[in-house]
Amino acid sequence: MPTLAVTNFNIVCSVLGGFVTLFGLVSYLFKERFYLSEALISMLAGVVFSPHATNVIKPLDYTRTQANLDAVTLYFSRLVLGVQLVLAGVQLPSRYLQEEWKPLSLLLGPVMVAMWLTSSLLIWAMVPHLSFLHALAIGACVTPTDPVLSNSIVKGKFADKNIPKDLQKIIIAESGANDGLGYPFVFLALYLIKYTGEGGLGRDGGVRTAIGFWCGETWGYTILLSVIYGATVGWIAKELLHWAEEKKFVDRESFLVFAIALALFIVGTCGMIGDDVLACFIAGNTFTWDDWFRLETLDDSLQPTIDMLLNLSIFIWYGAICPWASFTHNSVVPLYRLIFLGILILLLRRLPIIFALHRAIHQIDEARQAIFVGFFGPIGVSAVFYIYISLEFLETITVDGVQRADAKELGETLTIVVWFLAMCSIVVHGLSIPLGKLGFFLPRTLYQAYPSTGKDEASTVTRAEKIALSTLPSTASDRTIRFVDDDEPAAASLNERQAASEVGLEACRCCSIRESARDLSAPTVRETPTPRLNSV
Repeated sequence: MPTLAVTNFNIVCSVLGGFVTLFGLVSYLFKERFYLSEALISMLAGVVFSPHATNVIKPLDYTRTQANLDAVTLYFSRLVLGVQLVLAGVQLPSRYLQEEWKPLSLLLGPVMVAMWLTSSLLIWAMVPHLSFLHALAIGACVTPTDPVLSNSIVKGKFADKNIPKDLQKIIIAESGANDGLGYPFVFLALYLIKYTGEGGLGRDGGVRTAIGFWCGETWGYTILLSVIYGATVGWIAKELLHWAEEKKFVDRESFLVFAIALALFIVGTCGMIGDDVLACFIAGNTFTWDDWFRLETLDDSLQPTIDMLLNLSIFIWYGAICPWASFTHNSVVPLYRLIFLGILILLLRRLPIIFALHRAIHQIDEARQAIFVGFFGPIGVSAVFYIYISLEFLETITVDGVQRADAKELGETLTIVVWFLAMCSIVVHGLSIPLGKLGFFLPRTLYQAYPSTGKDEASTVTRAEKIALSTLPSTASDRTIRFVDDDEPAAASLNERQAASEVGLEACRCCSIRESARDLSAPTVRETPTPRLNSV
């Protein structure tokens, strides 16, 4: 008798392949008509398949232990971030980091510091019995904006219609660079906790030692070395590909996949020595420094396809492994405080500082764009990445071979709070555009479906007549006068002007019919012509 091989590998392949297939059938409908992000849909699918629901995907069965599960999640996040950041660097125009260093320095300097301090203060206020130093460590994890979720906002039909190209580029550049620059914020707090927390038990240190390690290891080794390594590898890769293309040594398929291979190489090699996330972004931008590769692959769909598959996979995984039960059953923070914290973080973490500095960033032309950029600073893959970077470091804080009590407590709090904020951001930012569209069109649709009667009809005709008069050709004497309602602006687009003209013509037609009926009902009166005075 044949038997079914219901193995974990077969189940995972079936679920992933089935979901990607079904999503592909309606992907245009979801993304371009309903404006739903693929991250939100994938995360919800992961929840459905997770042990919390149907129990089809069983992450702990695959990894055996929680430590292995954390390691797999960290490496998976590194892989997705590495590929995403190389592609983000490739998307930017030639010499973009050099030419736009002023707005980027604002976004990566004062804005990031303000986001870190604001997030930390809110976390410190909302989580009971939490020290401010621990709040700084948690706030640092949610400081960077996520490049995966940001990419979904600045791509597609909505972005092409509503977001200027310059604004799209600065959002991509900021989300790519600040991911790697999250290391200094995270490790400043972690080093202070290690060498000053609970009196620095088990370590010979203090504030001076913590700052020394932070300056030397984090800035000197991790950040600076990563920038140099990424720029060097990106430049060498660009020159080699130029040479191979001139000699006709490389085929089209290998040419197109070159950036993906470069990302994998940097994730592996730089991951051994430093900050592979920042190195990937620098390498991607250096690789297309002369704009040659970007223009050659401008119409190519291979890189976005691989990027989409990785994004779908990572958010299905996140939906399956997220500690949903810990949000309601934990000894750290009650659920209602988490909800208030999520709302406050989304509203205050980024929006005030962006609005305050938007006049100094020339890509942000008006207050409405500042609100958009300030609100859409998503928390996602990069925050989860820093969760497990922090947990890995906290395990090294020991006393007599046992993890220090405050470090263990911080690990639990950090996991719950950052996971909850990441899920809030995925849901809220994933639904913001469709809900905003619904709020804009729903009143208009209801008004058209249920027209007003009685006095409202008279006022509607009066308004139409006014618009009709405003659309008639003007003479020299009345060229500056327009008979439109004071509380409604003039039509700004061609479609609005055409619609106004159609309403005006309809009003003229109604007026003509009404005048004809009045003429038929009134008796005929012969008027005596008025004599004309001769001019002197």
